[in-house]
Amino acid sequence: MSAAAGFPGSWKPNAASSVPLFEQLRLQVIHLADGGKLPPGTRLPAVRALAESLDVAPHTVARAYKELEAAGVVATRGRNGTVVCARDERLGGLSEAAAAYAAAAKAQGASFAEAVQLLAAAYDGG
Repeated sequence: MSAAAGFPGSWKPNAASSVPLFEQLRLQVIHLADGGKLPPGTRLPAVRALAESLDVAPHTVARAYKELEAAGVVATRGRNGTVVCARDERLGGLSEAAAAYAAAAKAQGASFAEAVQLLAAAYDGG
């Protein structure tokens, strides 16, 4: 597990954006992980080091890491730091949640289309 070579590179969050800085960082890590530029097992920089290189508060990086961990994108492993998880590891919990949702929708008599419509509304926050 080596440190992310060059991460974050020349990328910097856009302070003028309406998207919060932690969210910009979270999305960037997901983008790089999904694109293979941060392969599974890659160790991300320590919170303070990344905050310094991005010129943001440590709390901003800590929040992004916390949300990435909650989503299963990364795992914090004590002295080994924060590492990128494999995509199939991330989606394992989501697959279980989908199975539970499908079972609940069927049990309540919802059609597939109705279940998808409800999921889409929930996904879009509405």
